Amino acid sequence: MSKIEVRNIYKIFGSQPERWLEEARNGVRKDELLAKSGHTLGLRDISLSIEHGSIYVIMGLSGSGKSTLIRHFNRLIEPTAGQILVDDVDVMSLDGKALMQFRQQKISMVFQRFGLFPHRTVLENAAYGLQVQGMGRAAREEKATYWLEQVGLQGFEKQYPHQLSGGMQQRVGLARALATDADILLMDEAFSALDPLIRREMQDQLLELQARLNKTIVFITHDLDEALRLGNRIAILKDGELIQEGSPEDILLSPASDYVQAFLQDVNRSKVLNAAHAVRDSSKTLTFTMRTRAVHALERLSERGVRYAPVLDGKRLAGVLMRSSAQEAVQQGARDISGFVDEMSSVPATMGLDEILGQLLRSSEPLAVTGENDEFLGLLSRSKVVDLVSPLIDAVEESPDAAAESTSDDTAKIVEAIEGSKPAA
Repeated sequence: MSKIEVRNIYKIFGSQPERWLEEARNGVRKDELLAKSGHTLGLRDISLSIEHGSIYVIMGLSGSGKSTLIRHFNRLIEPTAGQILVDDVDVMSLDGKALMQFRQQKISMVFQRFGLFPHRTVLENAAYGLQVQGMGRAAREEKATYWLEQVGLQGFEKQYPHQLSGGMQQRVGLARALATDADILLMDEAFSALDPLIRREMQDQLLELQARLNKTIVFITHDLDEALRLGNRIAILKDGELIQEGSPEDILLSPASDYVQAFLQDVNRSKVLNAAHAVRDSSKTLTFTMRTRAVHALERLSERGVRYAPVLDGKRLAGVLMRSSAQEAVQQGARDISGFVDEMSSVPATMGLDEILGQLLRSSEPLAVTGENDEFLGLLSRSKVVDLVSPLIDAVEESPDAAAESTSDDTAKIVEAIEGSKPAA
């Protein structure tokens, strides 16, 4: 269900924005509009749908319009044209009192530079939104204390912002936003000013809190790694226009333009993609059941030129039959293969490629990919892993029926994918 609907938003900065709206609708470039009118095109025809309980990331470089867009959600900036709906209420229709109530109760913001009052204690800063709402001192301090504990700041209530590190100051800002019980958090470059290690910790904490609270979070960043790590969906802006919108996998696997592709150059894909993205189509994979006749199994393995095949029990992975085991079964006169099936290594479909890469380097054994209840989804394609992790490596996909076995060349490519350079000779 959509929590926020953005419909055809235009924003033109200048003294007569409505006069130039039609030109913006007709596609005039940002630099052309500025040259002919002195007006700046902030946003052009932006439409988004943000689901309840999701983390929706809006990203782009400086000047892309991402911060301009997020400030439309609580009408800190008024659009030149278009609608913003929150819970099906048109935010543009709210009058002064209703708008103030909406800002105080429905939406909270977390800023890049923390936005703390230097003359107020940590507790007073965390309780500020509740004070604005009119909550009594004892009640607001109790509530603020609770949220300071939730973000790891128990014992710092009487400190002042200058006595805290940057990461701790940002935690105060997060506690202040959460204390109001707002449904929606707007986080504008909230972690961008932090050191990488602290930034990672804050990302972890946000994900942990979100798992418990199920807020609707709109997160602004210029960092695609951060967007991919946090976002359920991502919108990429350039010069006030929406270039691409989709899941992290959509962005990684199907970049819509050279602009998006440029963002992906240094992204660690292995931390975003998982085994499900590297599975070979199970419908094209030779499989047996425990009741498969030994002679038939050996014939099929020989015809396909493969050295093993997964064995299934219904949809569940039961093991693997090696060609050598099939030969042994025939030699012993076995009717079926049930006594000759070995255990098969498998990885869950949700396992990240960064974890899988280590297994590929340690072993040349085949790997199956499984879903819930050990359901067989297919064989892991080693060369597809390499392709996904490092598209610049010219890896050739095996034929659908080829064994998913590691060669020295595969291993070299995997090492290269991990380290970003060719292994030393």
